[in-house]
Amino acid sequence: MILAAGRGERMRPLTVDLPKPMLPVSGKPLLQYHVEALARAGFTDLVINHARSGERIEAWFADGAAYGVNIRYSAEGDNPLGTGGGIKRALPLLGDDPFLVVNGDTWTDFPHETLKPALSGWAHLVLVPNPAHHPGGDFVLQDGMVTGSGEPRCTFSGIGVYHPGLFRSVTEPVFALAPVLRQAMESGQVTGELYRGRWFDVGTPARLAEVEDYLGKS
Repeated sequence: MILAAGRGERMRPLTVDLPKPMLPVSGKPLLQYHVEALARAGFTDLVINHARSGERIEAWFADGAAYGVNIRYSAEGDNPLGTGGGIKRALPLLGDDPFLVVNGDTWTDFPHETLKPALSGWAHLVLVPNPAHHPGGDFVLQDGMVTGSGEPRCTFSGIGVYHPGLFRSVTEPVFALAPVLRQAMESGQVTGELYRGRWFDVGTPARLAEVEDYLGKS
C-alpha cells in the first residue's frame, strides 16, 4: 500500500489542486517512483489511498497495467482518515496476510524486496538516521527490536510491514499510525532495521528541491 491521502498543507500553493505525491520530480510524479520501485521489487498488487484531488492519481496510474502492476484505490474523499485510519479503511483490499506500506511523500532507494520474508510480531519498521529537519527522531532500535523510549533515537522512514490484526482493534475511523505502533512496541511486537541509504522526506518545497537536485545529478 502507498499512502497518498495527505493534505500537503506545507506544500501550498503547489498542492492547491494536486495531491502532494503527484508533485513532479525530474519529469514524473513523486508517486510514480514508488510504483516503479515496488514493481522492480516484485510487488504486483498495489493499493493507493487518496483524498482531495485523488482523481488525479487514478487518472494518471489507472489500473497500473502500464507499470506492470495491478492497482486498486481506497478513496477517502475530502476528509482524510489519517495514516492509521487510511490503512484500516483499506484492509478489505489488502487481505489477511502481512503487507508492506510506503509513505507516498518520500523518496528512497531502499530495496523493498528485502521485506518479503515472514513477519515476526505485529510490525516491522524501516528506520533511518535522523535528518536535519527531525533531529529528535521517533523510535529506538536495539537488537532488532523497536521501542518508543530511550536513546539513541532514529527516524521512521514511513516504510513498514504490518499484520492486519494490528489495526482491527481500533474502533475510531480517523487515527494516526504512531500511537498504534507505540502500543505494539510496549508488548514487544515491533521489529526493525536501520537503513543508511538515500531517503528524503518530501514535506516542504525546499526538500522537494533537494530530491530534484539529487536526481538531476545521479
